[in-house]
Amino acid sequence: MSGFVTSVLHQAFTHLCSCFGVEVNYVWNLEKNLAALEDTMKVLRARRADVLTKVQRQECEGLQRLNEVEVWLTSVEDIQNQVYELLLPSRDELERLSLCTKNLSSSHSYGKRVLEMLKEVEDVQSKGVFGVVAGPPTNARAEEVEMPLPPTIVGQEKMLEKAWKHLMDTGTEVMGLYGMGGVLERINIKFLEHPVDGVDIVIFVVVSNELRVEIIQDVIAENLGFRGEEWSRKTKREKALVLHTSLKKMRFVLLLDDIWKEVDLNEIGVPFPTRANGCKVVFTTRFREVCGQMGVDDPMEVECLGSEEAWDLFRGKVGKITLESHPDILELACQVAGKCRGLPLALNIIGETMASKRTVEEWERAVETLASSAAEFPGMKDHILPILKYSYDSLKGAHVKSCFLYCALFPEDFAIEKEKLVDYWICERFIDEKQGIKKARNQAYVIIGTLVEACLLTEEEEDKSKVKMHDVVREMVLWITSDFGKDKERCVVKAGLGLSEVPTVENWTSVRRMSLMENKIENISESPNCLELTTLLFQKNEIVNISGEFFKFMPRLVVLDLSHNRLFRGFPVEISKLVSLRYLDLSGSRGIQRLFASLLELKKLIYLNLEGTGLTDVAGNSNLSSLRTLRLLANSCSVNVMEELQLLEHLEVVTIDIRSILVADQLVKAYRVANAIQEISICYFKKELVLTLPDMAVLSTLEMHICGIEEVNVKRSTSSLNKSPITPSFPNLSTVHLFDCYGLKDLTWLLFAPNLKVLKVDSLTHVEDLISKEKAANILTEEEACTIIPFRKLEHLKVGSLRQLKSIYWSPLPFPRLRKFSIQMCPNLRKLPLDSKSGSSIAGEELVIHIGERYWMDTVEWEDEATKERFLRSIRYYC
Repeated sequence: MSGFVTSVLHQAFTHLCSCFGVEVNYVWNLEKNLAALEDTMKVLRARRADVLTKVQRQECEGLQRLNEVEVWLTSVEDIQNQVYELLLPSRDELERLSLCTKNLSSSHSYGKRVLEMLKEVEDVQSKGVFGVVAGPPTNARAEEVEMPLPPTIVGQEKMLEKAWKHLMDTGTEVMGLYGMGGVLERINIKFLEHPVDGVDIVIFVVVSNELRVEIIQDVIAENLGFRGEEWSRKTKREKALVLHTSLKKMRFVLLLDDIWKEVDLNEIGVPFPTRANGCKVVFTTRFREVCGQMGVDDPMEVECLGSEEAWDLFRGKVGKITLESHPDILELACQVAGKCRGLPLALNIIGETMASKRTVEEWERAVETLASSAAEFPGMKDHILPILKYSYDSLKGAHVKSCFLYCALFPEDFAIEKEKLVDYWICERFIDEKQGIKKARNQAYVIIGTLVEACLLTEEEEDKSKVKMHDVVREMVLWITSDFGKDKERCVVKAGLGLSEVPTVENWTSVRRMSLMENKIENISESPNCLELTTLLFQKNEIVNISGEFFKFMPRLVVLDLSHNRLFRGFPVEISKLVSLRYLDLSGSRGIQRLFASLLELKKLIYLNLEGTGLTDVAGNSNLSSLRTLRLLANSCSVNVMEELQLLEHLEVVTIDIRSILVADQLVKAYRVANAIQEISICYFKKELVLTLPDMAVLSTLEMHICGIEEVNVKRSTSSLNKSPITPSFPNLSTVHLFDCYGLKDLTWLLFAPNLKVLKVDSLTHVEDLISKEKAANILTEEEACTIIPFRKLEHLKVGSLRQLKSIYWSPLPFPRLRKFSIQMCPNLRKLPLDSKSGSSIAGEELVIHIGERYWMDTVEWEDEATKERFLRSIRYYC
């Protein structure tokens, strides 16, 4: 039946076309015209790149670009912006056309504009054929012409100098730069201004996101003198052979600007550069991943400008006259420049916009706009955000784009915990968790890596577990999530603004995500109708009470974060209305005393964080049958709670405190819980006793403090065939902190933690050997004794206040990743487990030994003179 209806509609539409002619064709040919417009625009961009390359080359020779060429280049930029805005709603128009004939009027209007724009682009393209692009300067001699620098390179002299030095190194064959643009243009200019001895030819090609081999071939060919009809008739393969034959006789430098994916040099016809032929290939890209694809493992990052460089660039764009037009403008200009966060693109556009603003009111308005709604700032939507959006558009997969957009929910310049992002994304279903939490988490971390490589996120230098989003990139994301400014309430982000109450929202039904984190909101009493709301971030406020009315109409809410509201007293019964809730974080909210019955009705909850709430009773958790992650650190845990946890069939991650021997004994019995524990804190055991730990597959962090445990035994799983251990007991254990454990005598059990990265041991009064040789012989199999070398992945080792400590290990260890070794108040430790080959093997990083007491160094017995000579250079003292 549906096929019949479709056929009838098709015949009717065909009849209309015959009646109304070209008017209906605007709609009928819409999809074809859109494709033609995109293809024609690609060719136009490529032609502009070729013309601009010629212009820049001749300007370096002292010539001046012709006015008609300048007008044409400007017209291409203008029409490119118009086409971009026209293509944004193209998909919506096609869907509207396919769904309902009553939208024909709207689609007719859109189709007409598409066809008109196609003709305009074709017209501009036809005018872009120039025999000559530059001529003698009109007002100055050629030698007096100053070459204008590319606008995005101002202030990056240090980066240029570093890149040039690396390029001139004889060992550099293929060189990659990722991040901001502009550097390669300046390198090209430097080659033209200062020819390098022995280099026969320098070829500069702008590649962009549309990688077309024949366009690259044509640019190279023109530089080599191949042109005309005879060249254009050749096939791509024939062109490659001609280029290869010519280039292999030369010492060339090929500069490929703005590549978005791997460029196959062989397909183009470029001989691969080697030290023997002296040739070089240099490329820039927005994505670090591309550097790896091109065989560059150590690319150079072109970073944002420092504060001084950024101010120099901005000040130059605004101009002295404007900055001195009023005494208050200089300070306001500094604030505006600061909002650009060193991004040259923003500094240029915003600086040019403010150059004509000479009243304090205009500058104050600029500061306000950039702080509250930067997308509304003049030039943002037309020049800055669309350019940044290219990087977003290149992300592969809707799920990757969704993960990226989520990062804008955090405040400006906020260090986002990677683990927090991963948990959010999984609960939001951006990532499929059906294959298990480990695979899902691995996929999430791959996505974070992809975003970092694309320069859309940056890793914190001091803490690689966190990432940041550049403020201007964040504005681009908010612009996208607001449907390009059309629906500003679709994603309400008022994070870190110091608000004392929930902001006014005109249309709650439009809101999909809301972030009010890091404010000063105390009471929430609204009754919003949030039928589409999926995400609500309220962490780090001062919330005391939430009205029951607030949760009544949020049927699709998936993520609710109320962490670190220290005075929060608990939930109203209406929380049970959140039937779709999968993520709930209450950590750090100290007012909660127990789990509420209404909370226990959230049957879809898969993530619950109660760390640091001070709960005296977490009984009832077994009712949350879908739970996969339950965080309980810094809460009291009873035997009954452990038994309940064992009933949770889907449990994969647990964090927990163990404060009694009865609960500790449950670890061996509760196998499901033990294999889900990610972090464990063992504390406040007053009696001296033996602690037995089972194999714990996902354990990553173990803390033990203020307890009298005198020995730790490991109950290891065994093979049914040979009855001997087959895997490490703690394969993921990376961090161990032990403090004031006055009963422990050794830590030999750490031999079963091969991936340990951080070990901090303090105030263990009875420890004589960190790893006991005698005990190791008793607990290891014969095969393990020959193969296990401890601390192979250790990065930081700290021993302090171990007054009986005599040995860390009985022989020197390689410590291939150790970067920091701290020793303080260990008077009996004479021999260190080091030899001349021990220490970090990571390039550029040396093992540093931090010492608490200078006199202790006089007592050290080094393995040999070579060891002493090596490590004496790396000694640092605390005082």
